[in-house]
Amino acid sequence: MLKLNKFPFTSILGWSASRYDKFKVCQRQYYYDYYAKNHDFEIEKKELLRLKQLTSVALEIGNIFHDVVKAILLRLVKSPINIDRDKLKIWAKKLAIDYCNKKEFFEVYYKHLEEINTEEISNTVLEYLDRLLDSERFKWILDNAIQQSKDWMIEPDGFGETRINGLKAYCKVDFLMPLGDKIYIFDWKTGKEDELKQRKQLAGYTSFACSHYGKTADDVICILYFLKENKEKIVTFTPDEILSFSESILTETQEMYQFTNDINSNIPKSKESFEKTIQTRICDFCNYKGICIDNEKIIF
Repeated sequence: MLKLNKFPFTSILGWSASRYDKFKVCQRQYYYDYYAKNHDFEIEKKELLRLKQLTSVALEIGNIFHDVVKAILLRLVKSPINIDRDKLKIWAKKLAIDYCNKKEFFEVYYKHLEEINTEEISNTVLEYLDRLLDSERFKWILDNAIQQSKDWMIEPDGFGETRINGLKAYCKVDFLMPLGDKIYIFDWKTGKEDELKQRKQLAGYTSFACSHYGKTADDVICILYFLKENKEKIVTFTPDEILSFSESILTETQEMYQFTNDINSNIPKSKESFEKTIQTRICDFCNYKGICIDNEKIIF
């Protein structure tokens, strides 16, 4: 069975595609997400946590779908016999409703909606589930890879810690499996295609596989599956591309280091050092807009 490398705990920040993306989009939102809990004494911790944990309809569809697929794959590891789809869909719908009832939604908190349509969310999850189970790719997994299921990595515990260019990084895969001398990495997408963002994410996953399993980029095949469009996209990288990616991680990590007073302890500079975005579109969808947006109008 494949085993992940273990790393001793350190306080220094770790790069991830989502962390750096948030840092570039809005530094203040980045501050609220990563530092405010322990360093902002102007806002109650309880309220900060509440805002951070707000979900959205689109986000929750993705969360539920990923957990359903995780359960399916874990079930296949235990037993390769056919899945009873009717029972699966009953369970998946109940799971979706339970998730929705336990979480607070951005759309309701900010009064964009009076309530969430849990039936619509669960039906979307079931529709995407049918698309995946009926896909040629899922049949390919059953026909070709089930015999090596003991080596599957299915959303591993933790955050997918690894090392890129000697730096701490987090690259948590949805599903990784060996087949022959190759490693396949799957990423299920319930949202839209974003080529640049998703390619960077997959470069991180490829680096993760190379680091933990002694592979080169030529040995790793990434497969994006877009549930809305019901299509897949195969993405691979050359060793030179992964080398270039690792160099960019050094640059991006150093950018984030500049907003700390103590790099090793990851102590941030003052909140005022983290500038707010001037793009209204970003603010419209930010969990923290209720405590962040000034009365002064943002004009562009």
